[in-house]
Amino acid sequence: MTATSIFVNLPTADLARSKAFYEGLGFSINPMFTDENAACVVLDENIYFMVLTREYLGTFTDKQIVDPKTHAQTSIAFTRDSRDEVDAVMAKGLAAGGTEPREAQDYGFMYSRDLEDPDGNILGFLYMEPTAVEQGPDAYLAGQGAESSAPTA
Repeated sequence: MTATSIFVNLPTADLARSKAFYEGLGFSINPMFTDENAACVVLDENIYFMVLTREYLGTFTDKQIVDPKTHAQTSIAFTRDSRDEVDAVMAKGLAAGGTEPREAQDYGFMYSRDLEDPDGNILGFLYMEPTAVEQGPDAYLAGQGAESSAPTA
């Protein structure tokens, strides 16, 4: 069985600006799947962003394409290996033209920060304590002598 690849389609009002932003985060652009309507942003060998002009994205659906500056349709989160790596990718994203819409969230077992690309698409970067991944947040925090501050659905 081959590995599943993930292609996330994101709308943009300015394709050149989006390409520069994602390259600023350290991702590459696959020129074979990039033209005046879309850019293929390579996150790793199985994860890709297709940054599409709003008009072109509209050809894939009969639904209205929301403006990510004013409406959240999705939030995509990526893990990092440490809090420092979360802060480092955020620094790159802010330097590349992104914004941080809210302060860092520290739940004791998980540290996360949100980054909005120049179009307003939300990217989350987080670090979770490995023991919390294995035990669950409540058990991890109980072992630390703390109460759970985990977000609830």
